[in-house]
Amino acid sequence: MSREILPYRLLDSGNLKKLEQVGPYRLVRPALNAFWAPSLSEDEWLAADAVFSRNSDGSGNWKYKSRIPQSWLAEWGGFNLIMKPTGFGHLGFFAEQYSNWEFFKSRIGKGEKALNLFGYSGIGSMAMAATGASACHLDAAQGMVDWGRENLTHNPHVPPTIRWIVDDVKKFVQRELRRENRYSLIALDPPSFGRGNKGEVWKIETDLPKLLADCASLRDRDVRFTLVLSCHSPGFSLLVLERMIREAFPGKGSFESFEMTIPESTGRVLPAGVCVRYMID
Repeated sequence: MSREILPYRLLDSGNLKKLEQVGPYRLVRPALNAFWAPSLSEDEWLAADAVFSRNSDGSGNWKYKSRIPQSWLAEWGGFNLIMKPTGFGHLGFFAEQYSNWEFFKSRIGKGEKALNLFGYSGIGSMAMAATGASACHLDAAQGMVDWGRENLTHNPHVPPTIRWIVDDVKKFVQRELRRENRYSLIALDPPSFGRGNKGEVWKIETDLPKLLADCASLRDRDVRFTLVLSCHSPGFSLLVLERMIREAFPGKGSFESFEMTIPESTGRVLPAGVCVRYMID
């Protein structure tokens, strides 16, 4: 990996694609809600080092115009992150989550406990631990947890106070309830569909309501509490998510609900999912 760590930047979007500068490499990936025309010239887009095209089954293929390593480092949201182009077009992070990473700093501190469900490659968990909190990172895929551990090694400013767990989210939460573990901040970014490490099935439309109810039971009632729920699934609007949270948490609390975006160098933003923050002070 290169010793010089360059930043991630969203350069432009349009025609259902996005143009990204990911450290030293320029990539084109799908952006299926970019129904507008690009701002930058065609030459800027043609200068990409690699282009990912998606197939109808959700997989896809990378077309490389330049030699690109299997992995490299780039900086985003205050963290050094390992980038790896995958067969599904992902790189190992979701740029739109950067505002939540910053938000954690205002809601949790040293000695408190945070839980990051569907934790992916660990950036949210690092943001929690950076505040001095004890973070529990959960993902069903061993590869993603390993990726998270490796990300941590490139961020020496983050205390190693992360508990890395590979498990099915529903089974793990039930065990935490039996162990009477409680948290002052819980973050979750559930997929539409997924499988646990032993073939367990996750379906957001049937499993999210129960998971939110379990999150309510995991709340530490001795301190202020924060739930951060982000979503990219069709049909799960801000109002839908708010109503589901209210059903799981019938008491008093306040909401911050917004469309997640990624800032472009053009001055525009690219929408990328929705997020609801629920706070009990």
